Amino acid sequence: MPVTGQETLQLTTTPESVTFPETHYVFVEKVGPFATNAPLAWGELHKQITQLEKQYTITRYFSLYKVDPQIYRAGVSLASAPSRIPEGMKYEEFHGGKYGKFTLTGSYSNLPAACGRVAQIVAEIKLPLRDDFNIENYVNDPRVTPEDQLITEIMFPIA
Repeated sequence: MPVTGQETLQLTTTPESVTFPETHYVFVEKVGPFATNAPLAWGELHKQITQLEKQYTITRYFSLYKVDPQIYRAGVSLASAPSRIPEGMKYEEFHGGKYGKFTLTGSYSNLPAACGRVAQIVAEIKLPLRDDFNIENYVNDPRVTPEDQLITEIMFPIA
């Protein structure tokens, strides 16, 4: 698994082809600059997590985003379709599909640089993409995982 030469950015540089599953996705959506809107979206989502957990089984945390236009969704997948969701949230059945996966190990603060590097790699290798959302899949729980051991899968939709 090749890793970048930067010690502060532990990122695989060769995409692994994976299939992301269909899922029931509940999210907070923001449109505009990611640097501002991603933290806002996660803040709003986390205020609703306790309410969601009382009613549903959360199976994963992940974000969906598009660069043009800048759309960011902070969300969770649920084991079943929700009958109702908290105010300010949206629901859709996310269809998943084939993705090129890169893996970042370390702090979430490295995500902007890692996503930028992944976009650069995708352009350099001319990875054929389809028009769909990119994914940041948060593999482990930041409440119990040391920051330097956090794993985030950065995925670009393959045509």
